[in-house]
Amino acid sequence: MAVGDDPENREIGSEDGDRSGIEPPPIPAPLSSSQRTSWLVPLFVVSNVILFSIAMFVNNCPNHSESHAPNRHCVARFLGRLSFEPLRNNPLFGPSSGTLEKLGSLEWCRVVEEYEAWRLFTCIWLHAGVIHLLVNMMSLLFIGIRLEQQFGFVRIGVIYVISGVGGSVVSSLFIRNGVSVGASGALFGLLGSMLSEIVTNWTIYSNKIAALLTLLLVIVVNLAFGILPHVDNVAHVGGFLVGFLLGFVLLARPQFKWLAREHIVQGRRLTSKYKPYQYILCLLSLALLIAGFVVALVMLFRGEDGNDHCRWCRYLRCIPTSRWSCEE
Repeated sequence: MAVGDDPENREIGSEDGDRSGIEPPPIPAPLSSSQRTSWLVPLFVVSNVILFSIAMFVNNCPNHSESHAPNRHCVARFLGRLSFEPLRNNPLFGPSSGTLEKLGSLEWCRVVEEYEAWRLFTCIWLHAGVIHLLVNMMSLLFIGIRLEQQFGFVRIGVIYVISGVGGSVVSSLFIRNGVSVGASGALFGLLGSMLSEIVTNWTIYSNKIAALLTLLLVIVVNLAFGILPHVDNVAHVGGFLVGFLLGFVLLARPQFKWLAREHIVQGRRLTSKYKPYQYILCLLSLALLIAGFVVALVMLFRGEDGNDHCRWCRYLRCIPTSRWSCEE
């Protein structure tokens, strides 16, 4: 979630508040699969809820609204110091942008000029409001639990975190005047990994065409929502690309003949459990991933503006219409 704002009067915009959220298609079952118990994704959800509660506690709207703006009333004051900022400041029912900055939101000048690179990681665990939190966490449960059951917590945890950081890096390269928080880059990373997983495991899936087309439709629709104002679609694209490459590296499955090795005639030599194209995709994706992170981080900490190298990329963030101006 990115907020284009004036440094002296920041207001929080929505990353996901004005869209229906990421609704993934069912993950098609391979011809042979084992289900695991999902615990990491629920842990991520609980952690995000706890961190949001901490942000609201630190924000303490009644205290600063009475001392600095007595005529600007907090929302749901019965919650005490957990009450929300006035809706004109934050329409998503959450804390102020100042509180989010204090707790680790993503902001270009702090990352580059003040060398606070840790914000590339911490921002993916913060949310701008209750609406933002609910949309992201419901999306995470829909996507993440099924992926974790299929592939285990280690691989899905790695994809989630690295995709989130990758989305933050790309966002910092292209957005300089705003505060960004949220897990959408990581969520799009999971969507990207679902796409590459279908591609690399193509031969062992039934109904593969239907699964691929459904997933592509979901991805296109969600990316299309990203062209609305105040939505950090650059982080979405960055997280998606990182997750797509990681899927080839981490989510390749043994092919069917290897899975059915118990039916192979005794004494017959067992071939490799992976196809040559899976190895090629894995190595190529790993090389692109490492090179991409190195180039992006060097550009970021040298203070380069990604928009200077990609003029059309601004349309990934927002498409101006008669109803809104992307410059605002």
